[in-house]
Amino acid sequence: METRKIPVAVIAALAVQTAGALFWAGGAAARISTLENRVGEHRQVAERLARLEEQSKATRAAVERIEMRLERGA
Repeated sequence: METRKIPVAVIAALAVQTAGALFWAGGAAARISTLENRVGEHRQVAERLARLEEQSKATRAAVERIEMRLERGA
């Protein structure tokens, strides 16, 4: 039987590639976490904006009713 030897350079290259992949994955996880936090913040802003729009519509309707009453009385 022949025993094949694996060159040290191949082992070193695999180790460097593995370390690089782990480093990259860690960085990607951090970026994803940051993006998830930003999306959560934007969701809150969108909800607040929707509430403000509804309040604006209600205020506009109230002003129109007041104007109509003033026009009838004048």
